[in-house]
Order: sequence, then structure tokens, then C-alpha cells
Amino acid sequence: MPLLIQNRGLDRISSTAELFDRNPHLKENARKFRSKPLVDVDPKCLLYVQQRECAATTPADNCVSVIGSDDATTCHLVVLRHTGSGAVCLAHCDGASTWSEVPLLVKAVTSLSDVCKEGRLELHLVGGFNDESKTSHKLSLNILAFQKQKEDIHLETCCITEMNDIVVNGTHRPVVYGIGVNVKTGDVFPASFPHKGPAEELRSARTFTGGQMADIYDSSQGLVRIGPCKWSPNLDIAFWLSQSDDTILKYLSTSPMAEPPHFVQHMKTTIQFLLKHPNSDSLFPGGQPQLYYRTERGDWERAVQP
Repeated sequence: MPLLIQNRGLDRISSTAELFDRNPHLKENARKFRSKPLVDVDPKCLLYVQQRECAATTPADNCVSVIGSDDATTCHLVVLRHTGSGAVCLAHCDGASTWSEVPLLVKAVTSLSDVCKEGRLELHLVGGFNDESKTSHKLSLNILAFQKQKEDIHLETCCITEMNDIVVNGTHRPVVYGIGVNVKTGDVFPASFPHKGPAEELRSARTFTGGQMADIYDSSQGLVRIGPCKWSPNLDIAFWLSQSDDTILKYLSTSPMAEPPHFVQHMKTTIQFLLKHPNSDSLFPGGQPQLYYRTERGDWERAVQP
């Protein structure tokens, strides 16, 4: 079944402009979405999703009230929710393998909605902007692979590419860099996240070294599950630590002019982590994943495994 917009199947489109021209209400919804106030999310209720990660849960989850992600420039943030069960998944997609990622997100939600007969799947897309290389535009079209799924999926929010673009001092950049979804209500909103844990550096290293889309959360146990990851020693990356900020932006970003101010430091920290841990095996004793649980204080703490 194709992706549905106001209960009508989405026809083949060749551009996002065509999508918005045919569906002016999506344009209006995008304007409303990007004008919502930015919410600074309390880390004590948050499950943060990094680039090339996804996480799914239900309203019955006592450990997580908000799933969120930010720092998306050309990347797209995807929320898929079942209105009957309330099961919801948030993913941070960068275009690495969108065709294989979309079915994962659908499965993550439907597997948590098996017992629910009522309701429908609703999709919210946010991210990208009018970047020079058209990376955002290509990803927008790829992510509409939701229309290839067998399930009926209703596109509700589509604040992507040109509808998420603003020009600041002559430079195009996104209006919305981050979103959260309220697990209890399904409300999706622009958001920022001062804390991006647990295991922020490890997770960034996984993505930096080519890790594929990973589901990081076991909602049945309330556990964040990282790895095991695989990378080999690469001392050549130390080269980047001696380079200027402009050089790092130019070569390590898809959108050098639009990155948030902490991008370069984030890259350097990730590279330092990889140099400190040149072999990933040492981080996963016995080949087991790192597990984190939420303490009564609301922090994520690493579980001691036997």
C-alpha cells in the first residue's frame, strides 16, 4: 500500500516541491510545526537517539517519557507511531541505507502493537534544508520509501528540506535541528538536548566507523543496549586533530555552513575516543553489549554483567 496523505495514496513524485505543490496542507502543517516553541528536554525522562540509531517503546514504559534526537542538518528525523497501541519509534537517518532502515522502523512499531486491533500508523518527518549539494533533497525522496511498505502509513507531518529552510546572513540552514516525541501522548515537537547519553562517545564512534542503523533500546526491560561494535585500529585519523576547524567542517560534514557550534569539538572528541580505544573488542568483554539502566535519580547507569 502506498504512503497515505489525507487517506489518498501518494503518487510517484520526482521532487519535494512536487509533493508540497500537490498537498498544500502539508506545507501549512510544516509552517505550524516549525513555529512551535523549542523545548529543552529534561534528561531524567529522555531516551536520546544519535545519528544512525532508532529506539521504540510504548506508553507503559516507566523509564522513558520522551524519545528525542537533534544535530540534524541534512539528516532526517523520523517518528512512526501506532495510534491504537501508542507504540512509537524515533530514528535519526543520514541516508546511509534508507531502503533497509525503513522496514526496521515499521517492524519496531508493529511488533509492539500486535495485540492492538484499532488505530493506524502515523508518520512524522522533520529535517534537511536547501543545501547546495542537494543531499537533503535526495534523502527526502529516499525516505518516502515508506510508500513501499505493505502497511498503510499516514503522513501527518512533513517539515523537510525546503519547508525546514531558513536563510541567515546569506546562508541556508535548517529551522528545526532536533525533535522530541512524548511517549505518553504522541505529541511531536522541536527540541534541544543538553545531555546526549548514555555512552555518547562510544555511540558516536560506532557511527563514525561505519556502523549501520541500530535499535538501541529494549523497552521490555528498560535497557539501553549498545553494541557489540566492530572497528579496527586506524591511527591515521589522528591527522584530523591537528587540522583547523574550517578544514574539519569542510571534509567531515555534509553541510559545513549549517552545523551547530559544537560540531567540530564533537568530531575531535569522537576521534580521541577511537585513538584511546583502537580495538573495539576491549569495550565489549566476552563479546557482550554494554547495557544501561535508569536509576531512581533518573540517570543512565551501566549495568554490571556477570
